[in-house]
Formats: sequence, C-alpha cells, structure tokens
Amino acid sequence: MTAEMSTPTLVQRDEITHLTAMLAARAHAAPDAAFAEVKDADGTWRTITLAEYHSRVRAVAKGLISRGVKAGDRVGIMGDTRYEWSVMDFAILAAGAVSVPVYPSSSATQVEWMVADAGITLVAVDTAERAGLVTQASVTMVMLDDDGLDALAAAGESVSDTDLDARTADVVGDDIATIIYTSGTTGRPKGAMLSHGNFVEQVLNIERDPGYGGFVAGDDARLLLFLPLAHVFGRIAMILALSAGTVIGFAPSHKTLADDLGTFRPTFLVLVPRVLETVYNRADAAQSGLKKRIFRWSAKVTRQYALARETGTPGLGLRVKLAVADRLVLSKLRAKLGGNLKYALAGGARLNEDVGHFFQGLGVTVLQGYGLTETTAAAMGTPEDANVMGTVGRPIAGNEMKLADDGEILLRGASLFQGYWNAPEATAEVMRDGWFASGDMGEMVNGALNIVGRKKEILVLSSGKNVQPAVLENSMRSHPAIQDSVVVGEGKHFVSALVALDEAMLPAWLKQHELPDMTVEEAANDSRVRDLISRAIALANAHVSRAESIREFRILPSSFSEAREELTASLKTRRSVIMAHYAAVVDEIYSKAMPPSRP
Repeated sequence: MTAEMSTPTLVQRDEITHLTAMLAARAHAAPDAAFAEVKDADGTWRTITLAEYHSRVRAVAKGLISRGVKAGDRVGIMGDTRYEWSVMDFAILAAGAVSVPVYPSSSATQVEWMVADAGITLVAVDTAERAGLVTQASVTMVMLDDDGLDALAAAGESVSDTDLDARTADVVGDDIATIIYTSGTTGRPKGAMLSHGNFVEQVLNIERDPGYGGFVAGDDARLLLFLPLAHVFGRIAMILALSAGTVIGFAPSHKTLADDLGTFRPTFLVLVPRVLETVYNRADAAQSGLKKRIFRWSAKVTRQYALARETGTPGLGLRVKLAVADRLVLSKLRAKLGGNLKYALAGGARLNEDVGHFFQGLGVTVLQGYGLTETTAAAMGTPEDANVMGTVGRPIAGNEMKLADDGEILLRGASLFQGYWNAPEATAEVMRDGWFASGDMGEMVNGALNIVGRKKEILVLSSGKNVQPAVLENSMRSHPAIQDSVVVGEGKHFVSALVALDEAMLPAWLKQHELPDMTVEEAANDSRVRDLISRAIALANAHVSRAESIREFRILPSSFSEAREELTASLKTRRSVIMAHYAAVVDEIYSKAMPPSRP
C-alpha cells in the first residue's frame, strides 16, 4: 500500500528572491542587529552586525571580480566552519558566481577531481596544508582568513557598486547558487545543483511552519554552528539564521566545543546524533561509585518522564522523581551546555531513542529531520507538537513524501535539487515522474515516517531471508566504545558484524570498566573487551528476529578512517571499501562456520 504525505507551501512564489537580495534586505532592515559573534584571540566573543557583514561581503565580491571571476564561474571554498567561510560564500554569490564547497578533509585526489569536474576557477582555503592540495590541482588560490579577505577587498576597490550590482540584476530563483558534492558512499561523489530558490523557499517555509519555526523565533535565538559548512545541513542552518535574525556563533574547532557552549550560551544547535550520544556517554563516564548510580538513576527517570510526556501526561510520582533528578544531576548538565539550550536539531543519521528521550527530559526539545543534499537538507521533520522519538515526522511546508510499493522514500517539493552537475544520466536514474528516489527505505508509524535503512544495503542470506543492516548498526552505534559497525551476510547462511572501536572514547570506557589503558588494536584482541562488546551485540539482536540476528562478530584492529576512504566526509561508512579492506576477516568468519544441516 502506498503512503503519501504533503504539507502545503507557506510562501508565495513571487516572494522568492535570490540569496544576495535576502542578505541586502536583512542588512537594510536591521543594519545594527547582530549577524554573528566570533572569538578573538583571547576567547572573547565579538559581535559583527548585519551592516558590517554585508559590507564585507560586497568588498570581497569586488575583489573576486578583480581576480577574474565571471558570472556563472564556479568558485571553491575549502575550510573549517568559520566566519570567513560565510563571507566568501555570499561574496561568490554577490559576484554572480556559483560556490562549490570542498570538504576540508578531502584528499589531493578528491580535490583535483572536484576542481576538474566542476570547472572551478578559484579556490579559497584556510590553511597552508589545504593550500598545498589546491596547488596540486593547478587552480588559482586565495587565503580564507582576515589577511586574505583584506587583500581581496583592496584589489576590488576599482570595481564600482554599479558593476557589482549588475552581476545579480538578472538572477532568479531557479538559477544555480551552489554545487554540493554528495558524500559518495558508493563511487565518486556527484555534484548536486541547488538553486537560490531551493535555499530561500526552504528557509522561509521552515520559519513559518508552526511545527518547526519555534527554535528561531524570538530576539534571543542563538545558534552555535560547528557542523561543516561544506555539508548542506550546516549551510542551510547558516542561511536560516540569517533569514530569521538568529545570532550565529562560529565554532571552528570541535576541541573547544565544550568551552564554546558555556561562553556563547546557544538556544539551539544543529548536529548529528553522535554529538548527543557523545555528550551523554562522556557525562556517564565521568562518574564513579555512588555518583554513577545517582547519574544512571537520574537518566532513567529523565527518559521515563520524556516518554510519558510523549504518550500522555506524567504522573505526580514521576514529576517528583524528576525534580530530585534535576537537583542532583540534570541542572548541572544543562549548565555545561550553556544554560539556555532549548532545542537540538538532529539529522544525518538515526537518533538513538534512549538518548533522545534523555535530552527531552533534560529540557532540550530534540527535533529529528530527514533529507539529503538533493533535498537541500531536511525535507521531513518531527513537529514540536507531535514529536515521536525515533521517527522523522512529516514533510516540512512546501514538501511532499510518498512510499513506493517496495517502501522506498520518494520526495519532491520546494527543496528538490536541479539535478547533478555534468551528469544527466545520473539525474535521470533518481527521478521518477517528478519524484526523487532517495534510496532510503521507510515505513509509516502512527502517521510519522520511520527510516528503515538503505535500499541498496539490504542483505539477502542464502536462505532467501532479507536483512536490513541499519537496524543492527544503529543500535550498536549508540554504544560509547563503538565508533561504527558493518553488518555482513550477503549470500551467507548467517549474519555477522565488523565492529570498529571509537579511539577517542575508548580510554574513558576502559577506565569505567576497570580495564587497563590500551590501544584500539590491543583492545580488539582482549577477551574482556570482547565480552563487553558482546553485550552491545545482544542488545542489537533484540531488535530483530533470530534469523536476522548477529551470530559472529570481529572487533577490528583500527577505527574506520576517512583517510583510508572507509568513511565519507560526513562520517558515513563506505560499505564496499570496508568489505574490501577486511575481506580476509570476513572469509575467516565464514570459513570456520559450516552451514546448518538440512532437516
């Protein structure tokens, strides 16, 4: 049976304009309002007004024109999340060009390929190391820092305002604003073309949709932005903040994130679920003895309270327990998150329901979204007034979703991309009568969409049984010591798993279990570690039938690595690469296990 949902657009098409005009309108309407705050060398947050930002963007845009950037040219940006990245992005658009983000973790080969595929004429980079990668790609390079922007602004002084304004005089909503290369879990990344209208209509609909716009409402809305701006999720968050008047705190380094939360004091975050899981796991690992028992009791009460609110009204006894938990534990954790955090927008992977309920009970509304680069980030989301943890809700205003007969999720609407750059055949492959075939499998749960897994990753056992790896992998991924896993079994007579430990979380986890410090490789061969990880396997198996359950697993001697191309830039596993790297391990699993005898 085909399921279909849609939410009408809340924005009239004649209201849609391009991104450069959006910035100009915001700067004209509220020139003294804060656009962002950036940290000085001493760690102090310094305010940048909309007027200052707009002026800087125009000056840099003139500099790009003076460097030979023409209307329609593709200009790359390769750097960490920072204020200068945002300036360059909007300067490229103001010059009438198309911005092409390059993931800061990209290899020389990947940079060279994207430069050639997109026909990039100039790349802005933020470090000498990345400059070296761009030099190898034989393309013009400018530095993405204050000095580099100053140099561009100085070079552009001869370009008049009239000449600059002419670059965007004829830009319309359907014109391409950016080409974002997909993460590429299989094969080379494809460049998704997103228009000005995709971004503008999407953010205006989010703002006006009563199910989602609450997190950007009000004069006190503050977003600490640390997701890569090269990823569409971070990019749409930046543009949404600009449109809504939310103050952005740019956080270039994850190493200072804990301090930045405390000093910037955000009201909402956009993040991948692993961030919430890490916050919870580290809070748990920091406790011992009686304090750990109190923490875990408090966490249990918090989850019970959130679940009770989701399904009805918490009783008096549960409210009293929550008040005690809040006094003992929760208030301290809220303070570490800045004290003002009200919302967390999670996307990019499935959120562990226990973790989600914990933060809901903590007082942080966790909104889960679903979308892809091709849908300008989230096309679906859990509305605040009907937030069922574990689902991704309904379409955001202006978007539609339906399930194909086989359960594949099909999407269309305001956020749908313009196709893949230089790849009409690839575009045709994913379009079905105007609908985008996502490659993800879904099901409806109480009127909300639940993501089941990837269509191409379904395993077919020798018995003919279909197994969706995502159910098992999502469960294991929430374990504090597990970075990720790959479930195996295509054509085999049972399911097994390759488990990669989290190098960053491993020391605290070992200490928590009173085990000596050891490397990932040493831990992979330790029987005590294997016994503990087997518990995570058992918990994962509880979500599936016996025929789908993991019978064998191996802990790998190293974490999955982006440098070895086992992970994408957005940290999704590349199944085919991992299977190739650990083919001998898989062979060893199945060579020692004879198929079951026939009855």
